[in-house]
Amino acid sequence: MTSPVALIARILMAFIFIMAGVNKLGAGYAGTQGYMDAHGVPGLLLPLVILLELGGGILIAIGWQTRYAAWALAAFTLVSAAIFHNKFGDQLQMIMFMKNLAIAGGLMLLAVHGPGRLSMNQLRK
Repeated sequence: MTSPVALIARILMAFIFIMAGVNKLGAGYAGTQGYMDAHGVPGLLLPLVILLELGGGILIAIGWQTRYAAWALAAFTLVSAAIFHNKFGDQLQMIMFMKNLAIAGGLMLLAVHGPGRLSMNQLRK
């Protein structure tokens, strides 16, 4: 991928994770912990979730260790879909589930094809 579009695509893909992590750090922390607990996921894992979302999102945006970050976020996104968006009778939950599948698919493409020419990975070569 040599197009500047690859950089734009990485930034757009990373944005959802970075913003999710930032929102959980602020006013959304307690609510997210409660939501996790209500779905059988220990709220104590929230700092790791925030680290993955922020760290993985930033790594993808700058194109450093992109393949590892993309695989980690893809797995996280699929697990999140299965745990938190599995009420398929609820149209909103079905949409959220499908959104997660699409994001995971994009992340897998990024993991396979790499970050492109405009990335920290390329600058270090």
